[in-house]
Amino acid sequence: MLAELVPGGFGKEITAGQAARVLQAITPASPAAARCELAAEFLADLRRLDAQRRDTRTKLAAAVRESGTTLTQVFGVGPVIAAAILGATGHAGRFGNQDRFAAYNGTAPIEVSSGGRKIHRLSLRGNRRLNHAIHMAAVTQIRHSHSPGRAYFDRKIAEGKTGKEALRALKRQLSDVIYARLQADAIGERLCLQRGQLTPQAPALRTSHSRTTTQPTTSRPGPAGSASDAGQELTQSPLTTKRSL
Repeated sequence: MLAELVPGGFGKEITAGQAARVLQAITPASPAAARCELAAEFLADLRRLDAQRRDTRTKLAAAVRESGTTLTQVFGVGPVIAAAILGATGHAGRFGNQDRFAAYNGTAPIEVSSGGRKIHRLSLRGNRRLNHAIHMAAVTQIRHSHSPGRAYFDRKIAEGKTGKEALRALKRQLSDVIYARLQADAIGERLCLQRGQLTPQAPALRTSHSRTTTQPTTSRPGPAGSASDAGQELTQSPLTTKRSL
């Protein structure tokens, strides 16, 4: 609407503040007065939507902090992307391994090999909202030259991969990193339940049939390769960093 009111239009996107200044500077003739009024109404709607977006981002950030997730420690995963991942994933225990999680979010490539040539194409299956969140995290890493994801992307390009193939490979790596974080968070939550820091769920059996005791038990060190050790190993990845965007 403003592009029709201003000669030459605009060369780039315009903000609400810039639009307000443009409208104040316009002195329309009588035929264009209705267009200016309509543009002012659009501007009021735009400011209302901007306020709603800011309020939503604030609520999402608070909800992510309260969840205690470590997803925001992955480079490129901020509160909005972390909230999208948590909302689309639910409990990470329903996925048997990282390959099943990749199949669920659509980052596992599909092989379309022919003869002796192995080719993989983009998978259109899985949860597209979760796939989009991982895609945005991958793009954020590629845009920052100092990120570990950019180093991985450049290494794939040097191996002869195309840009799209390197991006798909990076998304698959990020899927594994996110799955490791979700598993580690789940292990930490179970440990808190065992230590009494959170309120555990009631036993499925009646109290008389339950084997639980009121005496505190000391945790014994598990064997090599236990769940706690696995959680620590899963969180170690070259694509993670404490910086979040």
